[in-house]
Amino acid sequence: MKTIIQIVLWIVCVFLGYMIYKSVTGPIEFDKVKKERFAEVIDRLKDIRNAQEAYKTVNGRYANNFENLVSFVDTGKYTITQQRDSSYMEFDRVYQIDMLKEVKIIDTLGFVAVKDSLFKNSERYKQMMNVPYAPNNEKFEMKADIVEKSGYKAPVFEAKVAKSVVLHDQPADLLARENAQVSVEEVNGTEIKVGSLTEVSTSGNWPPIYDKKGT
Repeated sequence: MKTIIQIVLWIVCVFLGYMIYKSVTGPIEFDKVKKERFAEVIDRLKDIRNAQEAYKTVNGRYANNFENLVSFVDTGKYTITQQRDSSYMEFDRVYQIDMLKEVKIIDTLGFVAVKDSLFKNSERYKQMMNVPYAPNNEKFEMKADIVEKSGYKAPVFEAKVAKSVVLHDQPADLLARENAQVSVEEVNGTEIKVGSLTEVSTSGNWPPIYDKKGT
């Protein structure tokens, strides 16, 4: 009996030691995994934002789905223009004299492909709708709309994904804690997103650390 009790005590000690170890290293490992995955997700959201801003420049609104957005990147072109001041003399019927008129002239210099401007030789834009690490090939949810602000109708868009999709295989208690984050150094809320359907903004809800090169 003494031997059996000692074995049981050893097992209990090992188990408790393991639990203490996990309680210390678990959050550290979670934070490492979270930052690596969030960085890739945010990179995709930045690609979506860049493509959407180009789409709006050409079309005056944002794309409402990825099919149109990818097609636009494939075939769209920016118009390169140059603005210059000019003037000429024109007879004024009121004063009955020639008067100097100043005008601005916009010259079209050429065109540049959106794909080359934004993505160079990369075709990663064809995958920008896919959420990294998603267990079931989930895609970003994206919508576009028109909102009225101070009497002005403005186009808006939003693209987002739930943190629970990106961190689907992580401990439930740590994920719950992550979803409750309120900090200027963290991605607050339950989603990672860019843009807004209620405000005229193309900002993301991530902290500046994710905008640093190499992050």
